[in-house]
Amino acid sequence: MAEPVLKWAGGKRQLLSAIRARFPAAFDDYHEPFLGGGAVFFDLDAGGGTVNDTNPRLVNFYRTVRDRPEELIARLRRFDDPEGEPDPDLAFSTEDWAGDPVDSYYYQQRARFNRRAYGDGDWPGDGTERVEEAALLLYLNRTCYNGLYRENGRGGFNVPVGRYADPDWVRADRIRAAGDALARTEIRNDDFEYVLDAAEAGDLVYLDPPYEPLSATADFAEYSAEGFDRADQRRLLEAVEALDDAGVDFVLSNSGVMFEPYDEAGFDVEREGATRSINSDERARGEVDEILATNIDRERRARPRQASIGDF
Repeated sequence: MAEPVLKWAGGKRQLLSAIRARFPAAFDDYHEPFLGGGAVFFDLDAGGGTVNDTNPRLVNFYRTVRDRPEELIARLRRFDDPEGEPDPDLAFSTEDWAGDPVDSYYYQQRARFNRRAYGDGDWPGDGTERVEEAALLLYLNRTCYNGLYRENGRGGFNVPVGRYADPDWVRADRIRAAGDALARTEIRNDDFEYVLDAAEAGDLVYLDPPYEPLSATADFAEYSAEGFDRADQRRLLEAVEALDDAGVDFVLSNSGVMFEPYDEAGFDVEREGATRSINSDERARGEVDEILATNIDRERRARPRQASIGDF
């Protein structure tokens, strides 16, 4: 069993035991179309199957963890204190893409990471550049404010520096363990519907789409999450219905507003409370309303266990 390498908004550490309790006792390949921080995948240690995310930087990160872990670790060890002086031997030592002054090492690395968004579109072009982008992603993830990943309208990462006494951005043991866990897994950068072709009868699919966890009284008619709107939610429901028809097991996490659509589709749906700690608005942190939906009969589920994931 591995542990997540990244701190990622919407991660499922708080719901992990409830999710795993709904998994079948046995299955063939495992697929996760919305990987994110990968808390469920790394806890499962499945091997085989597919994982996917629409964020190309995140996909590059996991492919680097799988294929070039030692190069990634070596590069991470060369980064400096985020509050230190910019490195004069690297780009953006004085100003960023917008021409604003760069006053610390963190903001220099943030500008370098944004070359994919603001540059000529050809970066990262080779293996060395892909390792560099992956290392920058982890470095920024461990040193930015609250571990938040956020992009502006142009795709530029724009989270400010955080305040940490002793941030650990190397995380060598976790990278190696995660690389081993990913060794037999295909890592994709597609729309979630790819899983309709990838999954076969007897496989297990866990789906955790982008969503805003809201109160139990919220209305789906008024619901829209950034990057995954009501039309996407309808496509997702249709996709799991197709998986069910094909004999594929699924477990799905979603906002509480989706209770009725999945219940009306005939799936087993229950509400679960989860604590959210990654949010730019402190008022939005705390316990929120979410659901877990599945087509897996209770008698086929694995015996409950208490899962644990190390603290960040």
